[in-house]
Formats: sequence, structure tokens, C-alpha cells
Amino acid sequence: MVSVSQFVPAAPQQIFELLATPKRHCEIDGSGTLRGELSGPTRLSLGAKFGMSMRLHIPYRITNTVVEFEEGKQIGWRHFGGHVWRYILTPVEGGTLVTEQFDYKTNKANWFLRSMNAIVNNEVAMRKTLLNWAKLFS
Repeated sequence: MVSVSQFVPAAPQQIFELLATPKRHCEIDGSGTLRGELSGPTRLSLGAKFGMSMRLHIPYRITNTVVEFEEGKQIGWRHFGGHVWRYILTPVEGGTLVTEQFDYKTNKANWFLRSMNAIVNNEVAMRKTLLNWAKLFS
């Protein structure tokens, strides 16, 4: 698992609202791969499915399913690959400690992730994403 954290000067619920609204994910994406929401609910909930337009060398579409959901505290989703993208929000003085995790222990093809250097690349992108959070709420 890859896990990175960043202080964000906003209340956990403010941050959670953005995470639970897929059409806003482009505002914080640090990977440069997210192109926009394709389909899904306006606001996510446990079991919700949402499709995203992506680009990593070539354009593609991915459908995610929300597999973890604790209002104002934690949200996580997975797609057909089996790995989970998770955000954990911990209130701290003056804001929130936002932890993003790329949990690939349930991935169906870890060899593929390694061959694409996805684990290292995802950590770099996650750090950029969390810096985007801090800037957005500054």
C-alpha cells in the first residue's frame, strides 16, 4: 500500500463534499490522467458506481464502485483492477489531515502495476493531489 498525508486548512466535511462529488475530482487530480466524469450520481454513497474519462498515453474510460463510505471521514473506490483508492480525513487543529491511499493488495494484476511503474508513479501523483487540496482550500 502507498499512503501519503497532507494538512489541509479546511474542515473534514468540506473536503468530503468534494470527494463525494465526482464531477469535481478534476479540481484536485495530481496525476494528470483524469479528464472528467462520464456517468454516475451527483453525490457518491456506498455502492455507487461512477464512470470517469481518463488518459494515460491513450484515452480510456473507467468505472469505479464506492466500497468504503463513512460520511465526513473516509471514502474509497475500486474498479475492475481490484485496487482501492482511499481518502481518510482526520480532524486536526486548524483543518484536516488528508491521507490518500493506493491499496493494491487486492489488485488482480500486480505484475501489470509493477511493469508500468504504477506504484512509484502513483505516489508522486498522490503527493501532487494532496498539494492541490492544500492550495484549493488556502
